[in-house]
Amino acid sequence: MSGLSRVETSAVARWWRNLDRVTLACVGLLIGLGYVLMLAASPAVASRIGASRNMFILKQVIFLALAGGIVLGTSYLSRKAIKRLAIIGGIIALGATAMTLVHGMEIKGARRWIALPMMSVQPSEFLKPCFAVVTGWLLSARRSVVMWGNIAFPGMLIAFLCFGFILLLLKSQPDIGMLSVITMVFMTQLFVDGLKLYWVGLCVAGMAGAFAVAYIVFPHVQSRVQRFLHPDVGDHYQIDTALRAFGNGGLLGRGPGEGRVKDLLPDAHADFVFAVAGEEYGLILCVIIILLFGTIVLRTLLKLMHEDDPFVIVSAAGLVTGFGLQAFVNMGSTLHLIPTKGMTLPFISYGGSSAMSVALTMGMVLALTRHHVGQSKIAQRAAASYGQNPLFERNAP
Repeated sequence: MSGLSRVETSAVARWWRNLDRVTLACVGLLIGLGYVLMLAASPAVASRIGASRNMFILKQVIFLALAGGIVLGTSYLSRKAIKRLAIIGGIIALGATAMTLVHGMEIKGARRWIALPMMSVQPSEFLKPCFAVVTGWLLSARRSVVMWGNIAFPGMLIAFLCFGFILLLLKSQPDIGMLSVITMVFMTQLFVDGLKLYWVGLCVAGMAGAFAVAYIVFPHVQSRVQRFLHPDVGDHYQIDTALRAFGNGGLLGRGPGEGRVKDLLPDAHADFVFAVAGEEYGLILCVIIILLFGTIVLRTLLKLMHEDDPFVIVSAAGLVTGFGLQAFVNMGSTLHLIPTKGMTLPFISYGGSSAMSVALTMGMVLALTRHHVGQSKIAQRAAASYGQNPLFERNAP
């Protein structure tokens, strides 16, 4: 891209010049690590289920290639186009998620997937990025859009109604892990938007109460918490094997293809791929992976501190919160720091829905954080109503 000089005025040159290239490079490295670790983790899993040793590898090559294209293509869009994409995508994802309750595939007692030729799709994965952007739009529009009779646009109310509908759908599948992530994203966006501190306390108390209800109502939630709190209760095979893999790898790892404990992990290619990284490439690669995720999250938040469009601030904060939280849940579960939860490691774990969803998330983040010379009149009115950047300056409680 060295040929794209600062005097170049083409659309591609402007896109490249204004893009956060550090974040893009981190995403590219994660995709590359996804290829490498799939080569290490998937052959044993494929052989165990009687499939071709290269089945998961070939599929993941396609998934990650499409993911890279989605990141670049989405990052090229304007902020208005991102908003429209999120609204349309959110409506489709909501409809498809509702469809899973009737025509979805049932796996381990949950209906979260729709069967398609050559693959299955988890529509709720796409709710995360779309809901974050739609919520950002609704919360910023309530400060700037005036309806008939000088009535303010009820953005907060609509956002809560959308969240309530999503909560109902995910509880019915059930998918408590996805619901928890979307709830955290929503609460974060409300806080960034300027929610008073006492309301934040009430939200935290409500989340604690909801978790207690989930613990009582859903046996699988109770089982995971009990196994985490009481290591001598229940089946700990995957966690114990994952921890053995980390211990076997040590600082520098056993070397590419030399891992042996990974062959005993049923989900080595998916939820426990971080353990494969630890066994074959050691603590050093694990730290690099953590630093890549941390760089993406912290760099995005730092860029938002200099942003004055409330739609961008609230939307991108929600997107990067969901991205970082997903990575934390996966790595924390693998290291037995939190109760186990079947959640993929972004760009690294096997899965088409996950790869496309996180690609859409990062494409939206890159598009929203691109430097823009001017703002729309709506964005200017919303920014004026804040009076300050809500990301780092709070109203008094």
